[in-house]
Amino acid sequence: MIGLLAAAPVLLAAATPTGGAAASVRTAVLDHAVTRGDVLAPEDFTITPLPAANARAALSAKEAAGMEARRNLAAGVAVRSGDVMPRQLVRRGEPVTIRFVSGSLTIAATGKALGSGAKGELVRVVTASTSRTIDGVVDGSGSVRIAAP
Repeated sequence: MIGLLAAAPVLLAAATPTGGAAASVRTAVLDHAVTRGDVLAPEDFTITPLPAANARAALSAKEAAGMEARRNLAAGVAVRSGDVMPRQLVRRGEPVTIRFVSGSLTIAATGKALGSGAKGELVRVVTASTSRTIDGVVDGSGSVRIAAP
């Protein structure tokens, strides 16, 4: 039993990489803190060597550009797909323009968004004039399109 305990330090030393440091990977990290809802740009990133485990699944600055922060992000962290979402063009509680489109006929009304959404996503809105709830597709900043059946 004593012979096994004496051999343990030798086994641990053999398993540690040379120099004691893990392999590092050059990764895009935030150069300043980002708050929830901020849209990321390539200028928000710097390239820094990180341990391979920390760099796993990190997005490049190009991939994260134009995306919106889902939560507050600290400076010096690698951004992953769960940290960002497509830019929200319609936000819950904000006024929207509701457009009903049928061929060349377009009818516009004002309303309020009951949910948030990015371009192409389905969002529920309520019209200001009739208080009727309608589902539509986000097609621009503050704009929701309702297609004719």
